[in-house]
Amino acid sequence: MAEQAEIMRDVVVVGGGAAGLSAALTLARSRRRVTVVDAGAPRNASTEGVHGLLALDGLSPLELLRRGRDEVTRYGGEIISAEVSDVSCTSLGFAVMMRDGGVLHGRRLLIATGLVDELPEIPALRERWGRDVLHCPYCHGWEVRDRRIGVLATGPMSVHQALLFRQLSDDVRFFSNDHDLGDQNRAKLDALGIPVIPGGVSRLEIVDDRLTGVRLNDDRIVEVEALAVAPRMVARAEVFANIGIRPTPHPAGSFIAADSTGRTSVTGVWVAGNSVDLSAQVGAAAADGARAAAHINADLVAEDTDRAVARRSGAETVR
Repeated sequence: MAEQAEIMRDVVVVGGGAAGLSAALTLARSRRRVTVVDAGAPRNASTEGVHGLLALDGLSPLELLRRGRDEVTRYGGEIISAEVSDVSCTSLGFAVMMRDGGVLHGRRLLIATGLVDELPEIPALRERWGRDVLHCPYCHGWEVRDRRIGVLATGPMSVHQALLFRQLSDDVRFFSNDHDLGDQNRAKLDALGIPVIPGGVSRLEIVDDRLTGVRLNDDRIVEVEALAVAPRMVARAEVFANIGIRPTPHPAGSFIAADSTGRTSVTGVWVAGNSVDLSAQVGAAAADGARAAAHINADLVAEDTDRAVARRSGAETVR
């Protein structure tokens, strides 16, 4: 990594998911020197397939990333497998430090680190995440259609989640998990025939490597074949604190605020994908990365042009 520090990149992309790779592809095709730093921990790694992605529906998430990396490097982009430990501002842009001691320098920085799903501490829940415990009806709903679906109350999005899954199955039940629903939410569930199961949840019942039910604190078991859980979604932003990037609280977690182009409040820093949009699916995250990359490239073009004009004006003055 020693020689990497001597190279000034146009853009350093932190995060090699759909948003980061899509941005890198756009930048590399614009003949920008771009490096993606990726820690290799994709959010959807436990999922069998990416769904709702036009022409690639059902493709393995890991295969999607492999193809994306190949496309980026084909156009001259660079991908480094490493974990970023800190980022600082320099006179020319940014220094990105890795835990292995390496340093990358870039004129612009794109944050595409995604988010972390904070799940309830219920035995067996995390192990089933992305399989028969899921959260997004658009990503996984078709795969559990017409099954017995439970929805676990975790916060303000849970009732809305139940209404969405009711579109996919006539057999949906809502586990209140000792949350207070309020009269309005209960009326919505009643109107759609979604029974509310009172009481706290103690664990999930797994038989032959499949979800069969939810055990309540009073030892009752309610049969389900899939369980929808709205996690708290938290933007991965810790390593950017030293340059002034801090997450903005949201009822569902936190995100990194930016304008419509992905430009943050910190000069030279953009953000794309789930870091800025908690609800973005893979296709939307990829599109967001491409859009941010186009604006970053335009910003670099403007800066390079201004420098060229200044140099030319200086040369003419000397003559």
